[in-house]
Amino acid sequence: MTQSTATPAQPAIMPGSNILLSAQNVNIFYGDNRAVKDVNLNFARGTVNALIGPSGCGKTTFLRAINRMHDLTPGARVTGQILLDGEDIYSANVDPVNMRRRVGMVFQKPNPFPTMSVYDNVVSGLKLAGMRDKNQLMQICERSLRGAALWEEVKDRLHTPATGLSGGQQQRLCIARALAVEPEILLMDEPTSALDPASTAKIEDLMTDLKKVTTIVIVTHNMHQAARVSDTTSFFLVGDMVEHGPTEQIFQAPRDERTEAYVTGRFG
Repeated sequence: MTQSTATPAQPAIMPGSNILLSAQNVNIFYGDNRAVKDVNLNFARGTVNALIGPSGCGKTTFLRAINRMHDLTPGARVTGQILLDGEDIYSANVDPVNMRRRVGMVFQKPNPFPTMSVYDNVVSGLKLAGMRDKNQLMQICERSLRGAALWEEVKDRLHTPATGLSGGQQQRLCIARALAVEPEILLMDEPTSALDPASTAKIEDLMTDLKKVTTIVIVTHNMHQAARVSDTTSFFLVGDMVEHGPTEQIFQAPRDERTEAYVTGRFG
């Protein structure tokens, strides 16, 4: 096993490819500090893709770049290209608001809108986009809550405050809110780190179901979770994307000694 010094390059996207998202020579800066270095990654449609690595390694920084959240951070900038279905999301003619409807985000801690009901949380993005048909909104609300495996638990509480739900239910509500606008990609930043084991298991089962309708990129510190739910795994270390491949290969036969040291628990 060898230690590679260069970020592994991903194959070029061919016409008709199943690749939905492609990061090409992506660098992310905070002022003069380069937090993510020359990352090349491809994610296929209908897959769960885990980003792993120790705290401060760049995985969440990279995740946030996929829906242009660094636009909101003073001094932050992204170079290279992030292509969504072949279109660079950082192109000057791309509307960030419209782009974020295609790339949903679920954060580490549940963040339902505290003054809104369960129903209003789910349909908030649709209303913001101008949808007013009550029947259509209710249909999408039910479909999204079913997609998040939450409908049966909240169908009689749709017009009660979302803050009355448990932590695990609130996180699934946030997933339903993201699903309502039918994103092509769902980004999840340690979505189960604040949840109990039972709620964590529900979210993990949900990810397996959701990849039928969306592509998922998840940041996780939990090696067992990455091994259970993801199709591919990418290992980040000090801003470098050290190794990327099928999850089974990353955990059972990593090519880089740094990856092996991390997944076997020798550091991290």
